[in-house]
Amino acid sequence: MSARFVRLAEQQRPAVHLLVDGQPVQALEGDTLMVALLTSGDSLRGSEFDNGRRAGFCLMGACQDCWVWTRDGERLRACGEDVRDGLDILTSQPEAAWPLRG
Repeated sequence: MSARFVRLAEQQRPAVHLLVDGQPVQALEGDTLMVALLTSGDSLRGSEFDNGRRAGFCLMGACQDCWVWTRDGERLRACGEDVRDGLDILTSQPEAAWPLRG
């Protein structure tokens, strides 16, 4: 899977390790979850309305398009939440049973 974001600078910051849908992801200290997810993949989360994937929209916390969840069920806005070691993120809402359209 190719990344949607490419890191061009500030590559010397300390590494932070987290899990995204059970897969290890390495980010850099000071990154937001959005940066971590989009430098390691092409999307942030699954859509509630169809089988598509979402990649965020406004990138500044106004549009509500970047929600992700912790394994414990806490909802986080990826564009405004800093990464931290050991974070376990899900990109699909754990308790939802949305009527997805095919």
